[in-house]
Amino acid sequence: MKKFMLAVGLLSLAGAAFAKGKPCEELKAEIAAKLDAKGVSNYSLEIVDKDAADGKVVGTCEKGTKKIVYKQG
Repeated sequence: MKKFMLAVGLLSLAGAAFAKGKPCEELKAEIAAKLDAKGVSNYSLEIVDKDAADGKVVGTCEKGTKKIVYKQG
């Protein structure tokens, strides 16, 4: 249930960021802060091109041209 709520929160953040075209580094920092606040550890966030697919997408940025991928471990 915790992971579901985290995913919902991150997806809502991603939706708002997509509409505004937020810079990727800024969005990545916001997502990292939320994960840290929830006690999530041992993860990585990576900014990749929109066509790359390696991990769970937790945000899109720069008007949908890039995405932020979450990896545990």
